[in-house]
Amino acid sequence: MQTMTKGFRGVSTLVTLNWDRMLTTAAMIAALYAGAYLALI
Repeated sequence: MQTMTKGFRGVSTLVTLNWDRMLTTAAMIAALYAGAYLALI
């Protein structure tokens, strides 16, 4: 149980530190999908 808690805390720290990178990546993927969708119309 302790290991699981420490692991979760580690993942939480990583998410806190890298949320802007994940947000940027998600925005780029969404823009690519939107561009592909508009190209097919």
